[in-house]
This record gives sequence, C-alpha cells and structure tokens, in this order.
Amino acid sequence: MGREGPDFTIERKAMRKGTKIVCGIDEAGRGPWAGPVVAAAVVLDPKIVPDGLNDSKKLSEARRESLFTAIMATSRVGIGIAEVDRIDRDNILQATLWAMTEALRQIDGVALALVDGNRAPQLPCPVQTIIEGDAKSLSIAAASIIAKVTRDRIMVGHDQTYPQYGFARHKGYGTALHQEALRRHGVTPLHRRSFAPIAALLAAR
Repeated sequence: MGREGPDFTIERKAMRKGTKIVCGIDEAGRGPWAGPVVAAAVVLDPKIVPDGLNDSKKLSEARRESLFTAIMATSRVGIGIAEVDRIDRDNILQATLWAMTEALRQIDGVALALVDGNRAPQLPCPVQTIIEGDAKSLSIAAASIIAKVTRDRIMVGHDQTYPQYGFARHKGYGTALHQEALRRHGVTPLHRRSFAPIAALLAAR
C-alpha cells in the first residue's frame, strides 16, 4: 500500500467494476466476559472520508470519539447489538454474525460487504471476508470505530448500575480488576454464563 494503515483500494477496485455501494463491517466485544457484542456497518462517502481512520485498537479513546462523530455525520451507518442472552444461547460467533446481519439490514442498497475476519455472515449481498480488514480497508476501519465506541458507551452506562465492577475501566474484559470484583460480588446479569471463567465461578458457588 502507498501509506501505512488502511486505504480505499479495495473499495475503489470494486467500484471500478460497477459495484455502486460498498459497505465495511466489523465488530467489537467478542472477547469480554460481560456485555453485548456490537457490530457496525458503514458506507463511506468517497468524497468525504474522515481523516485519520484506522483500526480502532490503534487509536486513543479521544480520537475514536472524534472519528465516531465524523463518521456518523458523513456516512451511512447501521449498528447491530447482540445482548448477553443471545450470546449464551447461540454462542459468541453466531451472536456476532447475527449482529453483523442486523447492522447491514439498516442500510439499503449495499452491493458488496467487506467483512473483517474469515467468517461471513448471511447477508443479502455478496460478501468479501478480509483478515485484519480494519488495517486494510477504510470502510472496515470506520466500522471498527463505530462498533468500539458504541460498545464502550454501553459499558460505561452499565458502570452506573454496577459501580463495584469497574465496567467503565475494563469494558467487561477479564482484567485483574474485573476478576477481583467477580470474586467479591459475584456474577451479574451482564456476565456471559457460557464463557468458561464465568461458568467456573458459578459452578464453584
């Protein structure tokens, strides 16, 4: 690539072949022990792509928030949220794919979906999976930012309900702080009972 980080090469190649609307899809929250998994679908306007788009994991929280605002103002966006009960019922992969499908459903006319990773959701349009897509495609990078910021905001909101767990800090990931809170206070309705560390805690009580 001509520069470090994602670019619009994949999208432009598809558009040159006549694909009018290309969408990037990514998720946030497959690994945490608590909270939903969130997917986002983003169709960027090629004429107004926000500067600085990158894999959300490579951006500061402040930069993600700023880009979230810019993406929402200039792009077509869909968001799918798979709650904990769906994760526990269907497993995390199926819940993630469902959230991706739900996100795309909110955007009409998509002719090609670029999906981060190697597993394709069932979509009403052709799908191209791209491993490490958020580092290669600007559309996927934008989706990663929308998904990450949306999920982080959800977990900060849950922190107000369960302040003793530190959700605003660790966002549900299995940090030492989170593990200690679980030992002290037990499992909440936000915790994924199908995940081994939570299942082990429940079995021990």
